[in-house]
Order: sequence, then C-alpha cells, then structure tokens
Amino acid sequence: MNRLPQESTCWAKEAPMKQRLIFHIDVNSAFLSWTDRERRLHNPELPGLLTIPAAFGGDSSKRHGIVLAKSPAARAMGVTTGEPLASALKKCPNLSVFPPDFKVYARNSAALMELLYGFSPVLQQFSIDEAFLDMTDTIHLFGEPLPAAERLRMKIEHELGFTVNIGISSNKLLAKMASDFEKPNRCHTLFPEEIPKKMWPLPTGELYLVGRSARAKLALMGIRTIGELARADLSLLQPHLGVKYGAMIRQYANGEDDSPVEPEEPESKGIGNRTTLSHDVTDFEDACQILLLLSESVGARLRKSGRKCSCITVERRDADFHNSSHQLTLPSPTCSTGMIYDTSVRLLREFWNGTPLRLLGVRVSRLDDPAFEQLSLFPSEESRKQEKQEKVDRAIDAIRERFGTDAVRRASVLSAHLPPAPEKNKGSFPPPLT
Repeated sequence: MNRLPQESTCWAKEAPMKQRLIFHIDVNSAFLSWTDRERRLHNPELPGLLTIPAAFGGDSSKRHGIVLAKSPAARAMGVTTGEPLASALKKCPNLSVFPPDFKVYARNSAALMELLYGFSPVLQQFSIDEAFLDMTDTIHLFGEPLPAAERLRMKIEHELGFTVNIGISSNKLLAKMASDFEKPNRCHTLFPEEIPKKMWPLPTGELYLVGRSARAKLALMGIRTIGELARADLSLLQPHLGVKYGAMIRQYANGEDDSPVEPEEPESKGIGNRTTLSHDVTDFEDACQILLLLSESVGARLRKSGRKCSCITVERRDADFHNSSHQLTLPSPTCSTGMIYDTSVRLLREFWNGTPLRLLGVRVSRLDDPAFEQLSLFPSEESRKQEKQEKVDRAIDAIRERFGTDAVRRASVLSAHLPPAPEKNKGSFPPPLT
C-alpha cells in the first residue's frame, strides 16, 4: 500500500476527554518473527528467517501438510499460505520448513500481553498475535494518542525484540483497519473524520469481514471501493448478501462499531485455541492437520492447569465469514490430546459440508478438578486406556518442556482412526469484533 498522508493528532485537541480511544496492536509476521528471535537467541550467526525462503507447517521429510506462514523470500518464489507443502517445495526446492512451535508462540504472546497491561488494564486478546487496548481512561498518563502509540511500539521492539503495527481510533473496527495500513513497524490513526480520505478509496476486499465471495458479488453490483459500499442502498445489497451481512458490512464501511473491548473468559471456565487461515482450506486431511496442532496446544494447557474437560467444541468460519460451532459432551472427563483430537475430527466431519474454511478453533469447557473426580469401582477397558494415554501425554509434555517441541512427535495421533461421514449443517452469522 502507498505511503499514507501525515497522521492526524486531532483527537486530543478536538475530542471530549471521555471519547473512546482504542489501540489495535498487531505483530508483524508473528510466527516468522517469534521463531527467528528464538533461533538467533541461541545462535546469532544464523540467517534471519525474514531474509531466506522459509515456511511453517507440516513435515518436510514426508512432504506432507500445508503452509501456515511463509517468509517474504518464499513469497517471492511463489509460495502461498494454505498450499500443500509438496507444491511449495516444487516451486522452491531450497525452502527451509519448520514445524509450528506453539510453546514459542505462546511464550512471546504472553510477554506481549503482559507489556500491554502496563498501558491499560482493559485488554482484549483478539488472537495469539493481536489485541485491542481501551486507552480511554489511561491516555492522560501517556500524552496524545499518536505519540503514545509510538512509545508503545518502540517499547515492544526494544524489550521483546519484534515489531508491531498499531492502529488508533475511537472504535475497534477503525483501529483494526488502521493497523493494516502501511507495514511493518508503523502506527496509524483512522478517526471518523479521516474515513473519507484514508478508508473510502480502498478496495472493498480490505474492509474487515469482506471476503473473496462478497467482494466478487459487490463487484458484479458495480461496487469496488469501501466508499461506494458506504453509500450503497441496502435494498441493493441485501438481496445478494443477506439481510444481516449486507447491513453489517455497509455499517462497517461507514466506520460504525460500538462493540466494547472485552477480556476473554478466564481459563477456569474454558481453554481454547483457534487460527485464522490466509487462504481457504477445502481438503479434510489438511483441516485435520490444523485440528491436530490446535488439539496439541489445548491439551498441553489443560494438563498444565491440572484440569480435565467434559465438553469439546470445534468452531469454524467459512469463506463468506459465516461462523458456526459444534460440541460434544464426553462420557467421562479427559485431558488426553488424542481424545481431544479424535473428538474434534468427529465434530468437524459432522458439521462441515466442504465449504472453504478461513478459521478453525478447538475449545474445551466444563473443566473439572481431577482431585474431586468420581472414580469407578470397576473401570472399563476404555477408561484404563484413556488413563494410560493421559500419562503418556504428561510424559511428552515434560520431555518437550525440557528439550523443545520437536523432541517428540505423535505418530499415534497422526494415524488416528477417523469417525464416519458427516451430516451437513449451515453456519450462523458471525458476531462483530468480539
């Protein structure tokens, strides 16, 4: 994107003291940056991953899996996020492939969130590498919004060793849009009075929640910019996009959003992880690879908390940004990664009709303390098998804690038997920016 005009600093001069002020913080190339930082802490002589053809996801020795993230050098060779690893290696034979390391990601993400709390206690972690800060009641401690955001950006780079973009506005939608302006390592404002100049000339595909399908439908209606969408008649949009979705994206095109910055529910109520995919996933095996990574992360966190779960939920978002979820209550509590994964695969089979996926998530809830678990006098063969698997999981956790995530691979989980075919189900409308 072309360099933007000089950023506005009019908020502190013209707006009332209690006008909402929201920062959106987004890590630049998070997986690459975090992995690169970890590698070079141990060996500073290693080449930076941002400078060589590199990708994350799958197993390079088996040429199996999909590309979850790639470096600029890999992108220049034609490697795309979401494509099969075998295809990426054909385009770029010297591609360095790294398995995802959620322990590294979680550690860097936690460090970022802890630093952000020093600027405002009202924080909503939006994903592993982005968050919203409500600065309304603390901005007076740091000065005007843009210099305060610059101070935060530099503090993150200096203390944590990676860079971020920060978007600044009076609501979450505009702050998120602003953080996507010129990258990397930049701060941008997008206040309501700046919308006509900064946002309306952009193509519709750059508006939050406008995907490929919606963009194509808008183009057929002659709507190609966000400004044209903002001025469009609802009676034209809704027959093609649906009543709720048509109204919502027109509202977003006008910069309207009143959703609050809400912290996630505490881990005492549930533990989850989800990932947004840059490219659509349509292959069931590829989706299972992602569920495996998510189940590994959730299972490890569940065991670390000393809890077991009785309910497992899989959530998905399709290419039209329709969200839906499906859950199952277990006959007995578990903290087994294998059980979480097998159940997640079963759930996905039951409620995915093959529409392209943009997001997958796994969540466990109804957490129990094993100390108060009711034990059977006559445990079944299945329960004994599960107890044995949980012990194996804890041993794997201990080995990985000491020697790293790659020290042990779960061949048994990768080859797990998959349940029967699905019943098809339609998704529901997504909530805005929560």
